[in-house]
Amino acid sequence: MRGGGNMNKMMKQMQKMQKDMMKAQEELQEMSFEGTAGGGMVKVTANGKKEITDIQLNEEVVDPDDVEMLQDLILAATNDVLKQVEEKTNDTMGQFTKGLNMPGGMF
Repeated sequence: MRGGGNMNKMMKQMQKMQKDMMKAQEELQEMSFEGTAGGGMVKVTANGKKEITDIQLNEEVVDPDDVEMLQDLILAATNDVLKQVEEKTNDTMGQFTKGLNMPGGMF
């Protein structure tokens, strides 16, 4: 039964890492992110679950004769905020997988 102590130690480390990962995930999901476009004329807010929680439009950007521009700005702000969520998620969760050889890029 040599090495049993090492196995127990490794299991405890893995359990701690799993607990820390779950806590980090919960904290991420509670965070709020804001993406903007058109110099702040369009603001899109999302949470860490990648759910859009708010969209704010400056009155000046609402032009009935140029709906396409407004659509483009909303898309740009939405993509901006989702990119921020993705980057923060990768940064936060990546700290747990450093040095581990995870198949398929799990995080």
